[in-house]
Amino acid sequence: MRLFAAVLPPPAATAELGAAADELKTLPGASGLRWTGREGWHFTLAFMAEVPDATVPDLAARLERAAHRTPPFSLSLHGGGHFGERALWAGAAGDVAALRLLAGRADAAARKAGVTMEEHRHYRPHLTLARAKGEADLTPYVDALAPFDGTPWTVAELTLVRSNLPVSGVPGERPRYETVGRWALGGAAGADGAAG
Repeated sequence: MRLFAAVLPPPAATAELGAAADELKTLPGASGLRWTGREGWHFTLAFMAEVPDATVPDLAARLERAAHRTPPFSLSLHGGGHFGERALWAGAAGDVAALRLLAGRADAAARKAGVTMEEHRHYRPHLTLARAKGEADLTPYVDALAPFDGTPWTVAELTLVRSNLPVSGVPGERPRYETVGRWALGGAAGADGAAG
């Protein structure tokens, strides 16, 4: 199954960002972008691609330990940027160092569980808002996002998510995401273990 570790913003944060994204969609050329759905907004910590079912229990145990070793921290959605001329994203503010630490721990947990990972790169926190169908000048969108400063929230859990790619062939169909496991940061109560 295709898996990734993530931090999921709470509904209030995605609502704030959603209002800003709605404004972006009024800019010239916005209809030429593929906008991501709010229900799937997340900060990917470690992308694992295909993980054998037999590996998931060990991966889950290691992610639980990574979460337990990381205290809860404050984060907010802030500004934005782009990767080349292909992807527009919202950024993060607050304790970004703690987010990077959690990403590193999630990556290490996957590697120790035997998951084949891409070459390790410097983690850049981002939440993908839109992708260009070809190449697009994303500068006006980044400029419009620059003043966006969402309300801070406390990141309290690490989530393991399964990505189900579109299979219908219907244009515009998006991946579906399902939570496989959730673990409280700092060992706090309130998060569920692996669901399967």
